[in-house]
Amino acid sequence: MTLGLAIPGRSGIHRAPLWAKYLVVLAFGVCALAWREAPVALALIGLTVLLYAAAGRRVLACWADPLRYLWWMFAILGAHQWWLAFSAGATGMESAARAVAIVGGMLAALQAARLLLLVTELTVLMDGLGRALRPLRHVGIDPEALSLGVSLMLRSIPAIAASAVEVGDAARARGIGRNPVALAGPVVVSAIDYAHRTGDALAARGLLDHDDEPTG
Repeated sequence: MTLGLAIPGRSGIHRAPLWAKYLVVLAFGVCALAWREAPVALALIGLTVLLYAAAGRRVLACWADPLRYLWWMFAILGAHQWWLAFSAGATGMESAARAVAIVGGMLAALQAARLLLLVTELTVLMDGLGRALRPLRHVGIDPEALSLGVSLMLRSIPAIAASAVEVGDAARARGIGRNPVALAGPVVVSAIDYAHRTGDALAARGLLDHDDEPTG
């Protein structure tokens, strides 16, 4: 729910330059990929906890959100990695260590990326992304349009997630429960409506106009 919504603060992590924040996220991803070991993954997760704590109590309170909402996904990935390693001849403990290394590394990289979003205003992120993508102009890619697309994606995920929660609450109030068939339709309609409203807002600002349309 907090994706794309920065938490204001005056910590050193909040005030760090944008390039340093991106470098930290990159370092977490490289470490998680280069050293696929359970101790490394657990150390990276512990480091994310320390970084969140250094950013303030409100940021630290958001650390567990992925585990609260996506625990089932991590459980499935962990079980899959355990089975792959076990099927390849590893022992049960070795398979468990492999699963912890893969899933733990993914969680650490995810938490590092979330921290970047939590301590940096979205406009600052998009401005930095636009500057970084400027060389792509030489291959015909508009960096401003690309950064705008990323911004819209980050804003749309919490909106659609909130819609799913509202639909679920309404369904439970009517005694429908968690029937996915009953929930899917309203959520899809809400997502389409959000897309239409976003498109109308962009068109009203002239952001969807094309200069290359054929003229008479």
